[in-house]
Amino acid sequence: MGTEHYPDRMVSMLQAIWGEGFLSPGGRAEVARLIGTTNLSGAAVLDIGCGAGGIDVALAEAHHAAHVTGIDVEDTVLRHARALVARHGLTARIGLAKVAPGPLPFPPACFDVVFSKDSIVHIPDKHALMAEVVRVLKPGGRFIASDWLIGHDDAPSPAMEAYIAAEGLDFGMASPARYRDAMVAAGFVDIMTTSRNLWYREAARDELARLQGAGGVAAAAIVGQDYVRHNIGIWEKMIPVLDTGEHCPTHLHARKPG
Repeated sequence: MGTEHYPDRMVSMLQAIWGEGFLSPGGRAEVARLIGTTNLSGAAVLDIGCGAGGIDVALAEAHHAAHVTGIDVEDTVLRHARALVARHGLTARIGLAKVAPGPLPFPPACFDVVFSKDSIVHIPDKHALMAEVVRVLKPGGRFIASDWLIGHDDAPSPAMEAYIAAEGLDFGMASPARYRDAMVAAGFVDIMTTSRNLWYREAARDELARLQGAGGVAAAAIVGQDYVRHNIGIWEKMIPVLDTGEHCPTHLHARKPG
């Protein structure tokens, strides 16, 4: 699989910023905002890119999913996720599996909901992904996701290129229009894309302030001061492209016809 993008040090750093089990912003509150009024009680949920497991625990505990299947491509995050699930006593309701990039390893029509939070940015082919999501959803099933989008289909600006380079991750960013086109092509209906840029440009400033203050001191005890400074540099490059709207975290919702 090659070098992991989320080694232990990065997992520890991100959890210091976003909370235990979370590798993207907002914690349980943003998960709840993303789910909105959708009732997950009794649902079989697939979480694409489960990361360190905080989302799956929230889906089971706070939103009463009957069973959550969390998948990821990296061993390190799955190790963290399995430990978290075990601490919460949820091993009977949350299954976690390593998968290879590509088609989802599930039969057709086996999930009520396919969920993903800020993970499918790592999957460049949005059309192939959406076709797979439709395939594994039951008729009437829901796709509920957030992701880190770019605001246009042109080449990234120099500022955006600098931010992506600083992240050092395999970002396959796409615009809201490209996501919508992929969902339409897959056969989804009731498609909605909702920008979270205004929320995150403020939240990111709070995160940077914590990194530059007591939060950074606490994180440095775990990951080292140099790594904290490196992450401060990432945030300092991210905030300008949030301010221009070129970096636009977005909620994605759609339904498979039933």
